[in-house]
Amino acid sequence: MNWEQLLSLKKFGDTSKRLRSEQDDIRLGFEVDYDRIIFSSAFRSLQDKTQVIPLSKTDFVHTRLTHSLEVSVVGRSLGRMVGKRILKKHPHLSQIHGYKFNDFGAIVAAAALAHDIGNPPFGHSGEKAIGDFFKNGYGKRYKESLTAKEYQDLIKFEGNANGFKILSQSKPGAAGGLRLSYATLGAFMKYPKESLPHKPTGDISDKKYGFFQSEKGFFEEVAAELGLLPRGTGQDLSWYRHPLAFLVEAADDICYTIIDFEDGINLGLIPEEYALEYMVKLVGKTIDRNKYNALSQTSDRVSYLRALAINTLINEAVETFMMHENEILSGNFHHSLLDKSAYQAQITDIINLSIDRIYNSREVIEKEIAGYEILSTLLEAGCKALDDSDNHFNRLIQKLLINEFNPENSLYQNLIQICLHVSTMTDGKALRNYKKIKGLDVK
Repeated sequence: MNWEQLLSLKKFGDTSKRLRSEQDDIRLGFEVDYDRIIFSSAFRSLQDKTQVIPLSKTDFVHTRLTHSLEVSVVGRSLGRMVGKRILKKHPHLSQIHGYKFNDFGAIVAAAALAHDIGNPPFGHSGEKAIGDFFKNGYGKRYKESLTAKEYQDLIKFEGNANGFKILSQSKPGAAGGLRLSYATLGAFMKYPKESLPHKPTGDISDKKYGFFQSEKGFFEEVAAELGLLPRGTGQDLSWYRHPLAFLVEAADDICYTIIDFEDGINLGLIPEEYALEYMVKLVGKTIDRNKYNALSQTSDRVSYLRALAINTLINEAVETFMMHENEILSGNFHHSLLDKSAYQAQITDIINLSIDRIYNSREVIEKEIAGYEILSTLLEAGCKALDDSDNHFNRLIQKLLINEFNPENSLYQNLIQICLHVSTMTDGKALRNYKKIKGLDVK
């Protein structure tokens, strides 16, 4: 792969090349991507979507929105630092094509900002609830009417693929959805493959899939424009990652490792003495002991260590990326950047403690159970409205949940649309609609 193609400013519907040298430095094309994402309704909905604790009453806890903003800030730093090194190594990118290190930062920041935009309500359990509905619930009846890949999209519903759909779907008056640059869409795509065949390997990009069958044609266009290297054979579509996707992934990994841990400490789920010991192991070499010992509040000490930890891991990720740049460009790097970190053991210890004390806490489990019931009810109501639109109750459900189905759409397209509609609800809206359907809220 080559950087000239990978940094493409092309957007859906463009009939000619967009050149970096023609861009206004006041508002770069890649910065427009960031602006469009942050003003979108899908992004705003993240303010009431679970990051750690579903439907939390505690103001401190991160939502998907605050998490996404933090990931974007870390991603911007990663992109700028790598961009500076890339331009020094490949000076023609700046001398001939006019690229600047800020371009790299803007691409990674925009893709990182959108990285969770497709996640359904109630966190990752929301994805599992949607998949289980089609594998074992009412939605199982559609299996024989769908292709294997279409059915796999449903039973293994994937927030990353749903995110790509949100970013790229066409709407009246806005062809191509948000019309982001192909460089940003490429950096967003951590798993550039379709849902089948599902053959997990040691390659990090095989862990999940990145686009539904409904968007595969568009992603083929994006991949061709960016010059992504194909991996799939025959009818099975798969590519090697856009290099900047590794930085988006690193930004997310850094934030959820450190900041979810911080949430657990401040919620009292992780004892302070445990937490500080784990954090100090990660940043021990950079601590100013006098400054640290002068901090009297737990939250202040944790914040200080968090800042040092994030800075440490950013520098580690940049060095790892540059060390393996040639392998990344040739599709021969198969790990996340943090997996190659010198602090990998400390990161693993923190994640394991978070799993034990936060993600498996009683509060989280109880609300995930409720989320399963809420999403299953909404999906079943939507599917029954699709199956029997002559029923008066089902027509009411259509108006409440999804308006009208498009009669020109296939069964698969309508089912994916139901999933999209439910997945874009906030935690609170999903709960309110559930109560209305069940007759529990008639105000």
